[in-house]
Amino acid sequence: MSYPQITFIHTTFPSSSPSFISRRREVVYANTLLYQLNVLKETGRYDAFKLKWHGSYSDKPNVWPVPNHLFWDSDVAKWLEGACYFLMTEEGDNEEIDGAVKELVQMISGAQGEDGYLNIHFTVVEPAKRFTNLRDLHELYNAGHLIEAALAHSRHYKNDLLMEPLVKYVDLLYETFGPGPAQKHGYPGHPEIELALLRLYEKTGNPKHLSLARYFITERGNPTGQYGRHYYDVEAEARGEGEHQVPAYMESKGAYWYHQAHKPIIEQETIEGHSVRAMYLLTAVADLVRVESKTDRDSYRKALQRLWSNMVDKKMYLTGGIGAIGQWEGFGLDYFLPSGSDEGGCYAETCAAIGVMMLAERLLQIDLDGKFADIMELCFYNAVMTGMSAKGTQFTYVNQLASSDKHLSQRAKWFTCACCPPNVTRLLGYIGGYLWSFDADEQKKSVHVKVHMYSSAQLSIPIGKDTVELEQKSNWPWNGKIELTLRGTSEVATTIKLRIPGWAEGWEISPSLPSKHVEKGYLTLPADWLKHNPKFELNIPLKPRFVSPHPYTNQDIVALARGPLIYCVEDFDNSWVDDHFKTLLLDPTAAIEEKEGAADEVGEPYIGLTVRNAASFIDVDTSHAPHMSLKSATQEKASGADELHFIPYALRDNRGGKGHMRVGIRRKR
Repeated sequence: MSYPQITFIHTTFPSSSPSFISRRREVVYANTLLYQLNVLKETGRYDAFKLKWHGSYSDKPNVWPVPNHLFWDSDVAKWLEGACYFLMTEEGDNEEIDGAVKELVQMISGAQGEDGYLNIHFTVVEPAKRFTNLRDLHELYNAGHLIEAALAHSRHYKNDLLMEPLVKYVDLLYETFGPGPAQKHGYPGHPEIELALLRLYEKTGNPKHLSLARYFITERGNPTGQYGRHYYDVEAEARGEGEHQVPAYMESKGAYWYHQAHKPIIEQETIEGHSVRAMYLLTAVADLVRVESKTDRDSYRKALQRLWSNMVDKKMYLTGGIGAIGQWEGFGLDYFLPSGSDEGGCYAETCAAIGVMMLAERLLQIDLDGKFADIMELCFYNAVMTGMSAKGTQFTYVNQLASSDKHLSQRAKWFTCACCPPNVTRLLGYIGGYLWSFDADEQKKSVHVKVHMYSSAQLSIPIGKDTVELEQKSNWPWNGKIELTLRGTSEVATTIKLRIPGWAEGWEISPSLPSKHVEKGYLTLPADWLKHNPKFELNIPLKPRFVSPHPYTNQDIVALARGPLIYCVEDFDNSWVDDHFKTLLLDPTAAIEEKEGAADEVGEPYIGLTVRNAASFIDVDTSHAPHMSLKSATQEKASGADELHFIPYALRDNRGGKGHMRVGIRRKR
């Protein structure tokens, strides 16, 4: 099975049957791509590959020692990649986007050095310092995103105008890094190039590309990697870093768990450090396990299972968000999951949730288990989709589950470190590749389709002279009725596996199956049954329910969910709030009512939830603090809060208001 960045081209979203996903894609194509392009131009990013000095290059870093402009290469690359995906699939010409892509490719190619080196900062600002600080300065991270952009560009334009310079750059990297005595035994502080190299290898078949990816992964965390010492220690000493100089995001000197480099990956017991780095790294590890046999597959698979379980069981928010600690934008202790910054933390970066989706998708390729697809869908509809406004022109970086006076529930027009906005763009460009995966055997005239997520979409699978089509029509995630039609299978034996979500209380398929056995979250529809039943319907009732985090989190809260969606309360619907719902109590035995919301409110016709006569407020007598008697906290009936109105977390902050929001509400006892 290939990559979603490739297989998405087999998926279309018919305009006759619009869905949440297709509407989000339409917004990106109509608004977001052009909006982001204009921001790239206004901030200097667009022209940066012309290698002229920009005034911001002299700015003091917001986070030492990382220059504010250091990520500009990747900001452009992700936008370019996303633009190519949309240009591949959307009808009609978009001359402005197409023209910008072509001009950027010309500028990027022209920025390359004679030896193949390609990086804005280390060409214009500090040319003598390239490859001297892999730990902090993102050269290889930027290279990875440029590789992924080149792959998308080559696929759309059917030329190598961007691929050729990136392959040349990889040749330089292959000569520079490796186990040889004259090579640097290093690896990127921010993983990304590893997964990009594996994708590049899939296209080129060049063993150097696989070898370099393998080296970066297997060398990571080697305590004796360079001259018998940790590589990051050696390079820090070589550049004269002082004993007490510690980057703002590292807890202490040598705290390489921030980079997932404190131990070799197969020895790591828990998921640690910067959450985006961890996800990109493990995505590459899962892909390496999938594609080649020279690594210790068993040990890496065990590490993947161990680290995934630690993350999901002990370090993931109800929304699928990850990362509780703002300082290092990443994981805290097991079960440390405060809802907001004024309660101890909550970061849940948009890119990290996209990274979870990337990892889950790769894990599904080596182990078809619905638990991965459940998390993939949870992240998409909550921690990722909350990252972009209804109009597609405002974005989030941090996604807290509770607002505060310091951190309101508000999106921004852009960021100095702008990794998240173009990441959402490119994800929605190839989201069709996440809905399903397939294997086609032309010799045996057989097709196997695994349906991971539901929407209104059509999958077309060429097999020899035949084409197998699978269409699903639904209003998911608002309605659980999915109509499926299989076509073109008279000469092709087709088997389908349908995911049954772990949260589903029940489901029905019509016509009835001889066996309704669900194995690891998937229901198998055999070829002989499909031959007689090419049209069938799956019904998964979407009922509102209360959910809570693990008791060990010490978060005695409840939240509302419906299907894959997590809900929140906002001041727009509950105008009485003045404390970010901090003192609100909710009775989890209350009845939940559904109400349809209009598309003009939040850009999407949605289902809102209401609970009546279930709210009260906590009042605490602190006269004997710090000691509290059992009767010091009293519960008073809510005045003006007879009705609590909830909206999907993904749709928050689209209607104005004060920016008060909360997902988990204190449980009434």
